Amino acid sequence: MGPLLVGVLSCSLVLSVQALYSSSDDVVELTASNFNREVIQSDSLWLVEFYAPWCGHCQSLAPDWKKAAAALKGIVKVGAVDADQHKSLGSQYGVRGFPTIKIFGANKNKPDEYQGGRSSQAIVDGAMNALRSLVKDRLSGKSGGSGYSKQSGGGGGGSGSKKDVVELTDDNFDKLVLDGDDVWLVEFFAPWCGHCKNLEPEWTAAASAVKEQTKGKVRLGAVDATVHQVVSGRYGIRGFPTIKIFRKGEEPEDYQGGRTRGDIIEKALELFSDNAPPPELLEILNEDILKNTCEDSQLCIIAVLPHILDTGAAGRNSYLEVMTKMADKYKKKMWGWLWTEAGAQMDLESSLGIGGFGYPAMAAINTRKMKFALLKGSFSETGIHEFLRELSVGRGSTATLGGGTMPKIHVVEAWDGQDGQLPVEEDYDLSDVDLDDDYDKDEL
Repeated sequence: MGPLLVGVLSCSLVLSVQALYSSSDDVVELTASNFNREVIQSDSLWLVEFYAPWCGHCQSLAPDWKKAAAALKGIVKVGAVDADQHKSLGSQYGVRGFPTIKIFGANKNKPDEYQGGRSSQAIVDGAMNALRSLVKDRLSGKSGGSGYSKQSGGGGGGSGSKKDVVELTDDNFDKLVLDGDDVWLVEFFAPWCGHCKNLEPEWTAAASAVKEQTKGKVRLGAVDATVHQVVSGRYGIRGFPTIKIFRKGEEPEDYQGGRTRGDIIEKALELFSDNAPPPELLEILNEDILKNTCEDSQLCIIAVLPHILDTGAAGRNSYLEVMTKMADKYKKKMWGWLWTEAGAQMDLESSLGIGGFGYPAMAAINTRKMKFALLKGSFSETGIHEFLRELSVGRGSTATLGGGTMPKIHVVEAWDGQDGQLPVEEDYDLSDVDLDDDYDKDEL
């Protein structure tokens, strides 16, 4: 277990890192709940950083971001979104890497990408240039502010498309909502309802974002309850707007969340992950499989299973079934799940301190930090659940990956799903061999 005994740290592998900013800073902490109120409905110019606490570049930027926020206090608003926690906001604004900085100016629904330097001076200069541009536009009569139209017939002013909100009626409701496989959020509204008019741009923007992010698996619809009274009466609609959640084969439930696009998107993504299939469990056949799976995930769960000759197909499949169940249980974490056979990836085993015994074994690797933790309990649903739960809440011991880099991965053939076969020994013809055991005793 050599590398495991060196540099063991009592820290969280999944990086339950404290947020980079606090209430004592001049950086405004933005969330899915307050983003619309603070930024979208504001007349101020905003610089917003989308970050992840585990991101090294984000940690390096934080001191300069705080310094810039202090310098711009009262002039330009400076905020930060933990996009690892508030994934819906990051997705809504097309954030693909960290840190991403966006400038919310005249049209809050179409922020500009900040392309300047990362020093506090460069950030302040970029903010002031954007502020001058905003003031110039206002002087020339171009619209500023939130860019919202609160009138029902005015196009909404939101960043979504009305066509992404499905118009539901007495005639099509059952076919689309009840008989389909998709999850639905349905708004029951009345055209004269003021709260419904306020919700419309949020619902429209959320519909477009949810359609894209769930590949159409979660859909937003709207029922004019004053016209389509059959379906509205069926669900006892008494006030407007009323939002209900429909899942195939289940009774509808009331939506209890907030009414901003961020709140709606967040709930829709939660529903999507609840109904999404578990992540794929892949065998490590080459370097690309390991790299692609682990680089796109905060954690990579890797099992080293006994040799096929030791377990047979039935034994191996029982281990894989346990892993598949746990991948499903933790699918919201978006972790990567991999396995390999004992002896197939010896460099990987060595870097994890497994090396040659103790199969089946399991490790959780954070490739960004080059840290790992080993399963100490049983390779069972209970043992693995306890292992992953400890990591999720920031407990458990971690060690540095052997060599501080990802190990060499060898190209191997995929398991064919069959029992293993012992190598066939060659038959030797011994008919011509002199087996006379006489010998000259004097030679002894």
